[in-house]
Order: sequence, then C-alpha cells, then structure tokens
Amino acid sequence: MPLSPTTALSLVDQAIEGMRGLLASGEWQVGMRIPPEPALAEALGVSRNTVREAVRALAHTGVLEVRRGDGTYVAAPNEVTALVRQQLARTDLRHVLEVRHAIESQAAALAAERRSAKDLRVLERALGRRDRAVATQDEEGFVDADADFHLGVVAAAHNPLLVELYGGFADNLRSSILLPLAHDDALRGEHVALLEAIRSRDPEAAAAATGRLLAGVGH
Repeated sequence: MPLSPTTALSLVDQAIEGMRGLLASGEWQVGMRIPPEPALAEALGVSRNTVREAVRALAHTGVLEVRRGDGTYVAAPNEVTALVRQQLARTDLRHVLEVRHAIESQAAALAAERRSAKDLRVLERALGRRDRAVATQDEEGFVDADADFHLGVVAAAHNPLLVELYGGFADNLRSSILLPLAHDDALRGEHVALLEAIRSRDPEAAAAATGRLLAGVGH
C-alpha cells in the first residue's frame, strides 16, 4: 500500500532527526563527507528516497552542502548556527559586532555563575597555549588558542542555545584575531582578568573584562 503524505513526512522527519543526532553526538563533524545514500538508508532504517528528501531539507537550511560529483558535506553543526552564519553574511559589520559583544558579555557573566572546575581547566589550557604561541610567534596556534578561549567562556555559561548562537560567529571570531608581537601582548591582561573573574564567580567583573577585551581588539 502506498504511504500517505502524512506517513511519508514522518519518515523524512525521522531521517532528519537521525542525522541531527549524528551531528549533536559529534559523530558527524563540520567539513566531513557524510555516508552515501545506501549506507544512510540502512543506518536510519528508511528508504533512499527518504534519505534524499532529508538531505535536501538539511541542505536547504545550510546544515549540509551537496557538492555535485563529490558527495554531501557537513557545513554547520545545527540549524541555528547555519542560520546565524547566513544572516551574518548579509548584515552590516557594525551590527554583527554589537550582537557579538552582547552575547560574549552575557556569556561571561553566566560563566562566572555556573562554571565548573573542568571549565576553568579548559580556559587555563587555552590561555597557556595562547602564551606559547605569542612567544614562538605561531600565528595559526595563536588563532586556535585565542578562539578556543572565547568559545570556552561561552561553553562555561552552560546554555546550549547560547553556544549554538555563538557558534555562528566562529568565522567572524577567528578572522578578528591577530597575532601580537612577542613583547607587546597588550590584551593578555584582559584575558587573565576575565579568567580570574570567572574563577572568582564575579559576573559583573567578568562582563566588564569582556567589554574591555573586545574594545581592545577593535570589535
């Protein structure tokens, strides 16, 4: 018996939810090529046509990218991040930076209230890597470490939606990071102040340190 439209839709939704689960678990990482239709159909327990519709839906939202002749790749970890990236691409830079400031300041305040010992270790390691990259003038290592510090602050807020929203700013964040000269790391003090405010569970100091830090990098 042919499936009714309602049943067919539910199967597509089932496939989409299965793919979202693979993204959320980290099994599917941004930049990787997802398995071909036959393998996905078997893994998700649906038909190839259903998989095709699910992939088309996630490609439409920007989560997946279909490359003709090459396969389908993960473009974003979720729909929220994909939507933010799309919006950023057509938004005035000043407005982008204002929203980024608002998110980071609120995240820092929440991190000061909610951080765990593990969160502190993540931030300490990122700051240590940042210091080593400055000392050796390792530009790629510096960008990675500095971005990880900012992302770690947002993660320490323990608000999944905030993390997803900020994920859309990842490209903007990385492009704004410039390697300082080994003897002139003017922003290190603000990074340390932010870490100490979070360690001391002082939301106001954490938000203030974030404001000074972002103003210092011109964002």
